[in-house]
Amino acid sequence: MDTWTGHDVPTLPGEAPAPRLYDSARREIASTAPGSTATMYVCGITPYDATHLGHAATMITFDLVNRLWRDAGHDVNYVQNVTDIDDPLLERAERDGEDWIVLGMRETALFREDMEALRIIPPAHYVGAVESIPAIVEHVLELLASGAAYTLDDGTGDVYYSIAAAPRFGYESNLSRDEMRVLSAERGGDPDRAGKRDPLDPLLWRGARDGEPAWEGGDLGPGRPGWHIECTTIALGRLGDTIDVQGGGSDLLYPHHECSAAHAETLTGRAPFAAHYVHAGMIGLEGEKMSKSKGNLVFVSRLRADGVDPMAVRLGLLAGHYRSDREWTDDVLKTGEERLARWRSAAAAPAGPSGEGLLSAVREALRNDLDAPAALAVVDAWAEAALSNAGDDDQAPALMARTVDALLGIRL
Repeated sequence: MDTWTGHDVPTLPGEAPAPRLYDSARREIASTAPGSTATMYVCGITPYDATHLGHAATMITFDLVNRLWRDAGHDVNYVQNVTDIDDPLLERAERDGEDWIVLGMRETALFREDMEALRIIPPAHYVGAVESIPAIVEHVLELLASGAAYTLDDGTGDVYYSIAAAPRFGYESNLSRDEMRVLSAERGGDPDRAGKRDPLDPLLWRGARDGEPAWEGGDLGPGRPGWHIECTTIALGRLGDTIDVQGGGSDLLYPHHECSAAHAETLTGRAPFAAHYVHAGMIGLEGEKMSKSKGNLVFVSRLRADGVDPMAVRLGLLAGHYRSDREWTDDVLKTGEERLARWRSAAAAPAGPSGEGLLSAVREALRNDLDAPAALAVVDAWAEAALSNAGDDDQAPALMARTVDALLGIRL
């Protein structure tokens, strides 16, 4: 699957340390310590609707990680998936009387356009679930052969992973069984299904049903993959047995990331699957999480069509800490637009305070668990001084523009 078009990322002077990030499993901030090539897997969209600001906030979060690793001298192998076959996509297509393939292709194309407009560095590998089915089948068969999976006895051909094969199951989300059961029911699981060995066992392979698309599964029989094994297979195939960061929104912590990591650890015998499990907060509107089910979405494409500068949208989303749940309001956008105009004016000033001092302070703020609000405050203070004719560094405005471009992704 083709990714979107990238852009040149400026190189900055001096040395930069790798970022420290909050790890959901350890529940603490710890240094990332990638090798020469940092590896990151971020869960992408199920393409049954346009990119909303919740998606954008998550992608911006991991774009910051990507930028900081690059600034620290690492190559980055970044992988993102597209869940281009799943129940929500089929349900939306049926509701609208549309071919599910056409719907998925259209919304994926729109997502690419939005990511390019927001200046998200594209992944090295952008991979769909459908193209990964042969590899998924191999992994499901391997789990069956090892006893870590089982086929239901009800004739459906459905295959489930046994969480008994993962003695540490729950270490990533740190949730109780009762909490996991509730979230499983809310987030695509089926804890009450008869015949499962454990209510929390997740689906690996859904046997063919009348009226649903299906693919050949060899000894599994025809069907289609479960959600979690999709990401496991794509990540293992493109990144190896262990990775530096597995990322996504906080709503993916359980069951999606917990289960996909358990699958990977069972398949490889290596744990933990990720050195850091990193999760972005939710974006709300009028007091509720922004979600398709609630119908309270603000779409990036709609803002773009209304003439809103994507850089103002990006600044609006950076104004809150990535791990915090926060509101999107007209005032957030207005503040982003005003900040963007002020920064652009300051970048055109003849001189300003020390550019190297600005760069150092922005790096330090972002290194501290992606503290973008603190980084914005640093640039705000520098811009105010430059616009007040304070400082005599005539190279500083250009370095300021390169700094916010390279580290924050803001084109001035």
